Amino acid sequence: MSEQPSFVCDIERQRSRSKVTADFYAQALEASKTFKKEYAQRKGVVKANEMPMERTSDGLIKHIINEGMNTAECCIDIYMQFIPSNGATGTSRHLSEEIAFVIEGTGHDLHYDVRFQCEDEFIWEWDTTPKKYEWGPGDYIYIPPYCAHKRVNSSLDTEARVVVINSRLLKPMGFHWFDQLEPAKGFEDLWIPPTE
Repeated sequence: MSEQPSFVCDIERQRSRSKVTADFYAQALEASKTFKKEYAQRKGVVKANEMPMERTSDGLIKHIINEGMNTAECCIDIYMQFIPSNGATGTSRHLSEEIAFVIEGTGHDLHYDVRFQCEDEFIWEWDTTPKKYEWGPGDYIYIPPYCAHKRVNSSLDTEARVVVINSRLLKPMGFHWFDQLEPAKGFEDLWIPPTE
């Protein structure tokens, strides 16, 4: 068996080595040990009274699972959205897709689909006319990635409750693109307009 010729020259071989100045690998091993110990103490069950309510620029929500709650779940956030009768959420968009399940109420979602190109940079364009999707109790709602969307409760006398699930996986990859484009009525004081 003959030896394969190398395309590497001596100069490249010399450049490939340098002084040992980092301990990133050792730090990663140590961080993993610490995480495993800490993770073993995280909650596997979250009781209803441990789920915090929050006033947000998207309206009133109750966090079921959130990365700030010290749970064993590391990939998704889940919250219950409360939409007052004849009310609506704000309009938001995020790079992760979203799924929702309607517990109570009737209404519709407005989805502004997005088109994008990627040549030298990302170019995003959203439809100016939304698609309308009717929903009611027991219905499942899908929101595609980076689709601007708003949820509207069409009932004049019943609050809508919708369980919303989002992925956290894109955040550590550098794609934590999340914008509140307009606030929900009554929650304007919490709104931070996006920068374009």
